[in-house]
Amino acid sequence: MSEAIKAAVLARLGQIPGPDGRGDIVSLGLVSDVFVSDGRVAFSITVPADRAREMEPLRQAAETAVRSVAGVEKAMVALTAERKPGSPQPRPAAAAPAQAQGQSHGHGHGHGHSHGSAPAAGPGAAGPRPAKAGVPGVTHIIAVASGKGGVGKSTTTANIALGMKANGLRVGVLDADIYGPSVPRLFGVSGRPEPVEGRILKPLDGHGIKVMSIGFMVEEDTPMIWRGPMVMSALTQMLREVAWGELDALVVDMPPGTGDAQLTMAQQVPLSGAVIVSTPQDLALIDARKGLNMFRRVDVPVLGIVENMSYFIAPDTGKRYDIFGHGGARAEADKLGIPFLGEVPLDMDIRINSDAGTPIVVADPAGAHAAVYRDIAARVWAEVTRPLGEVRRAAPAIVFD
Repeated sequence: MSEAIKAAVLARLGQIPGPDGRGDIVSLGLVSDVFVSDGRVAFSITVPADRAREMEPLRQAAETAVRSVAGVEKAMVALTAERKPGSPQPRPAAAAPAQAQGQSHGHGHGHGHSHGSAPAAGPGAAGPRPAKAGVPGVTHIIAVASGKGGVGKSTTTANIALGMKANGLRVGVLDADIYGPSVPRLFGVSGRPEPVEGRILKPLDGHGIKVMSIGFMVEEDTPMIWRGPMVMSALTQMLREVAWGELDALVVDMPPGTGDAQLTMAQQVPLSGAVIVSTPQDLALIDARKGLNMFRRVDVPVLGIVENMSYFIAPDTGKRYDIFGHGGARAEADKLGIPFLGEVPLDMDIRINSDAGTPIVVADPAGAHAAVYRDIAARVWAEVTRPLGEVRRAAPAIVFD
């Protein structure tokens, strides 16, 4: 069934003229792999980066055409400047007007830099970066990241967000881990987001926090076999086409590692800062350092490091065991000149409650573990809202491993 819908979609797209009225977008090789699942179709159209804005009618035409195909319930179409192998090189982007480069969206103001005037970071790049479009109603966007998987990043994200809420903030959580979405299970939320108006979706509610995840769109055991443009298309929709309302903070559970999705997210979204999650041992810290360097390279402030699985207290004897070592993340933070946000123990209650959809901050709000997360949340918020011009510890030199 999916293959039949995909064939029908490609046939319909083959009737849409190319950007300059010559050929069609399929024969010109501008259409990415078409993903079909449960009546939902997603793909991207490659256009020159400097013509993306004027190509919006082309995107809308493709989306309208696909929605007319029998069996298609929803279409998600994005424009991308990423070329398919062997496709023609897009012509160079024209310089953006000077006044547009200096626009501010109210994100990251407490870090003594402007996203619109940051030096370009890519090899051979020159001139200022274009200003990043913010999300209406959202004051700060905070990424929670790790250099590798398996360090408890998603659990940390959920509990930091709930800690912020417990501290009196209005909070949302965006699950940007397309390949391994954990937010539905962590927050004990299921169901499909309802449309509010046009393409805008209503986020679901998890313990008083607005949450959005690709896990709400597909079945839990459905593999996400998407390439970079498709991932960014999904992230863009979940970020900008969701009725987040008024939020003090939108906490983003980033994918693990430092691949294209993470780098593009860091480059295109006005992040107020990033929290790095690591375990104490040296190998995990090496990966965490790579994640930290990625954010620094794209001019995103690193708010600090959290040492997860820091130690284990035996419930029967009360004896402490440093299973993965201890203090490595604190030492790394001191070495790099960034804040150490706190250490979280390896504890069965944290894992059990996370698996049950009731993170420890909700399950045992008066407990010691909840207090740790609330304290970390308070430190993160203090870093994000640091007054403009206040001196931060010197940033370390960037060393790529």
